[in-house]
Amino acid sequence: MFVERLDWLAKNPRFTQRFARHVGALCREMTNTAVAQAERLHDSTVKDLDRIYMQQQMARAGLPAPRAIGVDEIAIRKGHDYRIVVSDLDRRRPIWVGGKGRTEADMDLFFATLGTKKTARIQLAAMDMWKPFRASLTRHAPQARVIFDKFHIVRHLGDALDAVRRSEYRRLAAKDRAFIKGQRYTLLSHRENLSLDGRRSLAKLLKANTRLNTAYLLKESFGQLWDYQTESGARAFFTRWKQSLKWQRLTPYEKFAAMIDRHWDGIASYCHPENKVSLGLVEGLNNKIRVLQRRAYGYRDEDYLKLKIVAAFLPPLTRRAEKDPL
Repeated sequence: MFVERLDWLAKNPRFTQRFARHVGALCREMTNTAVAQAERLHDSTVKDLDRIYMQQQMARAGLPAPRAIGVDEIAIRKGHDYRIVVSDLDRRRPIWVGGKGRTEADMDLFFATLGTKKTARIQLAAMDMWKPFRASLTRHAPQARVIFDKFHIVRHLGDALDAVRRSEYRRLAAKDRAFIKGQRYTLLSHRENLSLDGRRSLAKLLKANTRLNTAYLLKESFGQLWDYQTESGARAFFTRWKQSLKWQRLTPYEKFAAMIDRHWDGIASYCHPENKVSLGLVEGLNNKIRVLQRRAYGYRDEDYLKLKIVAAFLPPLTRRAEKDPL
C-alpha cells in the first residue's frame, strides 16, 4: 500500500495543519471546554491540538539568554504547593516554570535548563528576600547583581502596619474600637486609590489613634526610598526613617527595619541608574498567570499548565507558520 504525503495534513492525518492552528488560536482566548463545544470536538482532542500549537510557539521563540531576570513563585493549588516562575524582564515575559517547590534545588533546575553560557550573561536578578533563590543565583551566576523586588518589601511593611492595627484593636476598650474595626483595606491602600468615603474614614481613624497615625505616615514616607539615584542618598534617608521609630513603641516596624538592614545590598542596587528595571512587571505577570490559572481550573496535567503559562505571553503563530509541519 502507498499513502501519498500531503503537505497540508499534519503528522496526524485526522486534521489539517490549518485546523490545528485554528483550534490553538481559539484556546488562547477561550477555555478548552468552550472551544470543544464550538468546534464539536472532544476535550482531549482540543487539549492535544492546543499543546501542539504551543509547542510550535515555544520552538519558534526558543529559550533566550536574558540580561535581567525576575524570580517569583506561584501557588499551583491550595496549600503550600509552589512552582518557580522566571521571567525575562527585557522581553517582558516568563521563560521558565518549574520545580516542585521553592527550594534551592528547585531554582537550580532553571540554571540547568538555561545552560552555563546563557547563565553567564545574566547581569540583574529581581527577586524577593527568599534565601534559597539568592543562594542558587550566587552559586550559578555570581556576576549577577541582586535587586530585591520593592513590591515584596512594601508588602512586608504593610504587614507591619496591619500588626500595629491589630495590636491597637486589642488594646482599646470596646467603645474605642469602632474607628479601627473593618479598616484594614483603608489603612493599607494608597490614599489616592480610596473613594471619598474611604478618605473620610481614614481621616477619622488617624485623628482618633495617634499610634496608627504615626505608623501610617511612616508607611507612606518609606516610598521615597525608591526615588534616590545614589546609594548614599538612599542610606541617609533610611537612617533618618529608622531613627524616627525611636520612642514610638512600634515593634513590628522595628523588626521591618532590621530586615531591611540585613538585606540592604539588594535594596541599594535599585538606586543605580543602570539597574533600573521594571520591577512591577513581575507582579503584573503573576496577576495574569493567576487569571490564566482560574481559566484553566481543573487541569490535572501540570506540564500542560506550565506550557500554557509560558506560551500565553508569546505572539500567536502567523500564516507563514503554515508551511512548517505540526
